[in-house]
Amino acid sequence: MDVVSQLQRQFVDYATSLYREGFLDDQFSQLQKLQDESNPDFVVEVVSLFFEDSEKLLSNMAIALEQPMVDYKQIDAHVHQFKGSSSSIGAKRVKNVCVAFRNVCEEKNIEGCVNCLQQLKSEYNLVKNKLQNLFRLEQQILSVGGSIPVMA
Repeated sequence: MDVVSQLQRQFVDYATSLYREGFLDDQFSQLQKLQDESNPDFVVEVVSLFFEDSEKLLSNMAIALEQPMVDYKQIDAHVHQFKGSSSSIGAKRVKNVCVAFRNVCEEKNIEGCVNCLQQLKSEYNLVKNKLQNLFRLEQQILSVGGSIPVMA
């Protein structure tokens, strides 16, 4: 088996596991379908913007939770935004934590909010690492002259 086929198989196995383990949903495949020769870095660019926004939102949420008077509406607005951006790239587990987080905000439950923020950071870091690995595999495939397999 040549290097290209080996890397392509690795890519497909890895991507499949991300869907199976619930890190990604169909929205990520929709993004991949929008990428073509005229816009070869589309997915990486969209996901990089997601990473930038996420870092800002996580930081804003942490600051908001440390205030003497916690503004739950403000935190909920950040979580709502995070939920939207994670949905748009197909980061399913992050989105699911956001749903739970919004419920806790509604109850004005500070402990629940702090726990959800930790969970959110952890799921976000997981999906960030997984996507960076996926992009690294794509780069390896392209660097040896292969093409990125299209996921079914």
